[in-house]
Amino acid sequence: MNISILSTDKAPAAIGPYSQAVKAGPFLFASGQIPLRPDGSLVEGDIEEQTRQVLANIKGLLEEAGATPSSIVKTTVFLADMNDFAKMNDVYSTVFSEHKPARSTVQVARLPRDVKVEIEFVAYLEG
Repeated sequence: MNISILSTDKAPAAIGPYSQAVKAGPFLFASGQIPLRPDGSLVEGDIEEQTRQVLANIKGLLEEAGATPSSIVKTTVFLADMNDFAKMNDVYSTVFSEHKPARSTVQVARLPRDVKVEIEFVAYLEG
């Protein structure tokens, strides 16, 4: 199997010992994206602002891979507060309106940098 590391300046650099994304065969596995701008600065706004930045980071990773959000087959959304679900979902649906990947959404005790949202994804890059 062909495995390669994807790295781009269109999304924030990894802030630990991991890769932004890994391509394994026809699949792209992306590390969780938090609301950091590509320069590493934090978006400290509300859930909507933070979700918009996370989705921009996801688009940057996909662009680097030559893909679009319609390539995503699964997302996992981590929320610091499940009360933010509806507002996050409103922003999420601006990217995933017609194409709706499988998704799990969970509330977690804490996220890196105390952000409100983190999203990871798996995309299918061939076909």
